[in-house]
Amino acid sequence: MANAGVIDDYVTRLGRALKGPSGPKRDMVTEARDSLIDTAEALEDGGLDRAEAERVAVEEFGEIGEIAPAYQERLAVSAGRRLAALLFVSVPLTCLMWSMIWKFFPGDLAGYASRPGWFGPVARAVDLIQVAVGVAGGLALFALGRGLRRIRRPRLVVRSLATLVWVMLPTIGVLSLALTYGSYNSAGLTGYGTAATLVSDALALMQLYGAVRCMSVTRRGLTAA
Repeated sequence: MANAGVIDDYVTRLGRALKGPSGPKRDMVTEARDSLIDTAEALEDGGLDRAEAERVAVEEFGEIGEIAPAYQERLAVSAGRRLAALLFVSVPLTCLMWSMIWKFFPGDLAGYASRPGWFGPVARAVDLIQVAVGVAGGLALFALGRGLRRIRRPRLVVRSLATLVWVMLPTIGVLSLALTYGSYNSAGLTGYGTAATLVSDALALMQLYGAVRCMSVTRRGLTAA
């Protein structure tokens, strides 16, 4: 096998130039290294010494600045798919969970009668927003999967999805607080909905992390050709 010194240096620099999910990034760097090793071995079999074979293999592979944007776009798509899948599953799940809670709390008619008039429209608005975000996640998941060949700028899809999360989370947060304070005997809801609140907060943090990562991996300087 060819000496991997020059190749290892090259793939190390490539790895440092890329930003994105660690798993896909590691796979891409490993794939690049394997390709370079195979090329170097073929050149060595053709008569070149190891050091020269590696140098030529790296030279043929391309400068870091030339190949990194294509790799970075693949990482951006990978991050976008993860966020899209998370939204497609978690947002409708959160909507269903809270819909069940509001359906059974409070448990008496007097409790429902005491709710302010805006409670119902706000609750429906929250449901509609969450359903819309879930649908958007599903569409983005398809677009970044089977529909990827028809999209010229997947970076925009990923960034748009991240922006949607940044808009959705504070909006849902404000509306949810309004529902909590507008509900009958909201103090009782604290114990009733503790588990749901913890689940909602955990999912929201995951969504926020995914959105921040998507913005990070789609910075123009990283994906520019």
